Amino acid sequence: MTTVFTCRDQFDDMMTCVYDAWASRLGHSNVRLKADPIGNLELFCEYRRTEADPSKTASVIRTIRQKISFRAYIMVYRAAMSDQPDKLDAIYRFLTVGFYYGPSIIHRLQEPAVMRLLELDRKVGNESHYFQEFVRFSTMSHNTLISHIAPRSNVLTLIAPHFADRMPSENWMIIDDNRNLAVVHPADTDYYLTPLSEQDMLLLSEACDDPFVDLWKEFFEAIGIKERFNPRCQRNMLPLWYRKNMTEFQSFDQI
Repeated sequence: MTTVFTCRDQFDDMMTCVYDAWASRLGHSNVRLKADPIGNLELFCEYRRTEADPSKTASVIRTIRQKISFRAYIMVYRAAMSDQPDKLDAIYRFLTVGFYYGPSIIHRLQEPAVMRLLELDRKVGNESHYFQEFVRFSTMSHNTLISHIAPRSNVLTLIAPHFADRMPSENWMIIDDNRNLAVVHPADTDYYLTPLSEQDMLLLSEACDDPFVDLWKEFFEAIGIKERFNPRCQRNMLPLWYRKNMTEFQSFDQI
């Protein structure tokens, strides 16, 4: 019988789940790991729920960094931010071979577990890179800059350092509409991650009266060359699903 270890879709919970699955000594081939949402339960499987334990999380992180490498830890962290349902089990399979081979594991592309983790890492890394370019801020009350994004992966903690470095003396928020999460950066202090209630989301989704929004859209339309308009090429460089919260692709009555 296969034992399925489950947990919330949070990094601390996932690392605790890895710890508990490993410590169960049931055998790597006899366990699977899955983060929420669990979906339909399978026959002939025993399900064990795990909750975040800071000491277990710290132990897993420390072991990855010491026995494999810091680069491997970054890969695991970014893979954990993916939206793919098999991400947690893929992390576990990577670690089973990683602890055996050590630092050289990230170069063993013939290993299926390594290739899968690299795929997850690359996808999340690319998405976070795009959102560093596509985030658009608007000014709300008290001179606070607000940006809404709807990423597939949980990229908030990956893009926050970029904006904290470039806008250290500004009050700003980046809100993930898909997960009701926000990165909040008070001016001249460290940023932090916080969940938002439905009431908070409604309040923060209200249209703002920012004159620069209209100016930016007019600029975007003014520099366009009608004769060179190529929507197919534009979609290759900027897929449609990125445009939902981009100012220049919204009509004036939406702003």
